[in-house]
Amino acid sequence: MITIKKLVILDRDGVINQDSKDFVKSPAEWHPIPGSLEAIVKLNEAGYSVAIATNQSGIARGLFDIHTLDDIHQTLQDKLSSLGGHIDAIFVCPHGPDNTCDCRKPKPGLMYQAFDYFQMNPTANIIFSIGDSLRDLEAAKAADCIPILVLTGNGEKTKEDLPLNLANTLIYENLAAAVNDLLKEDTT
Repeated sequence: MITIKKLVILDRDGVINQDSKDFVKSPAEWHPIPGSLEAIVKLNEAGYSVAIATNQSGIARGLFDIHTLDDIHQTLQDKLSSLGGHIDAIFVCPHGPDNTCDCRKPKPGLMYQAFDYFQMNPTANIIFSIGDSLRDLEAAKAADCIPILVLTGNGEKTKEDLPLNLANTLIYENLAAAVNDLLKEDTT
């Protein structure tokens, strides 16, 4: 019997936690969106690998450093752990919008890092990518993931401006609704 590995790659700000135009710069500023942590736990329990792929230009802008970012992610992991869940891997682009890196979304570099880490590829595995911004969806599409838009964070604005090549994107109210639907489909 062949086991199909399943991966969900999540954007962080606006999907898992509240976004801020001033950036999330410390663990004290990190606040989960209601239901998002429980949704990740459900994915864990259903056998999905769960990763985060996040642009964090606040590092390049000097607003916080990598150690503070690690502390923010430890806060996320601690809150998930208290609910029985976890994130398997976190992939970060620390560059600013003017850098010419391959990892800053909408480029698919973070997705490719996740594929390498989990030893998966979108032609042989089921890989969903959930985000709230156009750059999240574009990175997912460029990497041949299944893009999903949530309406939290920047999602409402993104929905209004969806380009034609992303017109068939699955859209959900929030991460919890997206996960509930994915898991419902998984059992049918």
